[in-house]
Amino acid sequence: MMKPGMKPALLLLFCFSVASATDAIQGRNVFVMPMNHGLDQFIANQLTRTHLMQVVTDPQKADTVITDRVGGNLEDRLKEMYPPPEEKEAAEPPQKPSKPKADASKPDATNGKQETAGEATVSMLADAASKGDSRGRMAVGGRGRGTVFLVDVKSRQVLWSMFEVPQSFSPKALDRTAERIVKRLQQDVTTK
Repeated sequence: MMKPGMKPALLLLFCFSVASATDAIQGRNVFVMPMNHGLDQFIANQLTRTHLMQVVTDPQKADTVITDRVGGNLEDRLKEMYPPPEEKEAAEPPQKPSKPKADASKPDATNGKQETAGEATVSMLADAASKGDSRGRMAVGGRGRGTVFLVDVKSRQVLWSMFEVPQSFSPKALDRTAERIVKRLQQDVTTK
């Protein structure tokens, strides 16, 4: 049983929660990651038309990303786009003082393959970075099939998701699918 005066307080609390949920999404910049069949382009178009979120083309300016997959591949891609400060330092090879050249007449026990631990770490980081596609696309194999995620860049938390499979891959069908995705995002945000 509610005490007198609780109804207005609950109503006020509900209004604040709806407003804060809407503001939390509407005030954000979003980078739409490449998706199957160019669905990312249609989602960006719908987001721009509804003014729900500001779509940015530079991932460095984004607070959130929309993607069609989560997991290790997304984590790797986010680390490439938004490296933590300690990884930025580790990616740069440490400056070494110049050493005099070794005498070429002396045989090397390791067949000329001397590598310090620091050089090995830098080499592994360079190899991992070179495996990504230079155009910013993720590997096609194993992509999500119809699920779209809104992910916070800093916390790496999934803020929202939806399962929506396009009826076909024609531009009209993809546009309708993107429209349903953005409308659902808008509805879910305003009803929280």
